[in-house]
Amino acid sequence: MSRKAVSGSELAARLRERDVSVAPAVLNLLEDASRRDEAQDLLVALGPGALGGEAPGHIVGVTGPPGVGKSTLLGALVAAWRGAGRTVAVLAVDPSSKRSGGALLGDRIRIAGPGVGGPGRFIRSMAARERVGGLAPATRAAAQVLAVAFDVVVVETVGVGQSETEVAELADTVVVVVQPGAGDALQFLKAGLMEVPDLLVVAKADVGAAAQTTLGEAQAALHLLGADDTAALAVSALPPGAGITELAQALDDHRARIDTGARRLATRRAGALADFISEYGAQGLRAVGGRRSAERILVAQSPALDGHTLVEILAAQAQTS
Repeated sequence: MSRKAVSGSELAARLRERDVSVAPAVLNLLEDASRRDEAQDLLVALGPGALGGEAPGHIVGVTGPPGVGKSTLLGALVAAWRGAGRTVAVLAVDPSSKRSGGALLGDRIRIAGPGVGGPGRFIRSMAARERVGGLAPATRAAAQVLAVAFDVVVVETVGVGQSETEVAELADTVVVVVQPGAGDALQFLKAGLMEVPDLLVVAKADVGAAAQTTLGEAQAALHLLGADDTAALAVSALPPGAGITELAQALDDHRARIDTGARRLATRRAGALADFISEYGAQGLRAVGGRRSAERILVAQSPALDGHTLVEILAAQAQTS
């Protein structure tokens, strides 16, 4: 006899009590198309209006070219956070399987090490679905609601295409990871990565001089962009994990400097527009008068509205136009 699924309202209540054990059920709900109404109830119940403010967790986006070592780095970083007593959720965005539609790679295949598994840690691979190189709506929703219960929520992207822009729209702090020998400052600029990060990390610092050279090139690229306040550091995930403590501190420092409320408000609006376009397509966008008109509609709404409600407002406008 199958167990009855926990309702969206009950999941919302338990997340508000910071019960991290319900994270798997929350992700299952958000990815289950047959329970869409429940998922919407969950999002509304955990929106800033219902909470009386922003969710307390720190949402960190991690991106960079495939194979650069993001997952290995995250394993060490998660271990450091857990060692400091923080609860951590990691959403690893994988390419979708054409056959099943699910995540192509496994949860713990990509993120390994002492930071994986155990109480206070939650790791889930989430499919990009049809959003090639981007973030599925369920990923953004999951990050926002898990930040109610977890101290840190990490979204790790596949590091190609639109994912870099979309993770910047989602996260409080964006980390771009590059590897030694990734190229000179001009190549960084051409790659477009340097326009995104709040922190830039050169992985595999244990290789020595090559990592320091790349770090210098990255700093030069940031200077050319006028982003001298963006921290850049070299880190090794191999024991004893040189630079991991400094990276964790740099993440905390960035979060302390930003206006989280303003950043999350921009995130909700950008996410609502992306979800609206994903669901209603170019025809829906034309019906509201185009992208700029849609953005003006969103800006006119209350800052306390959750992303789902903003999508509904755009949809209603499209239907009456």
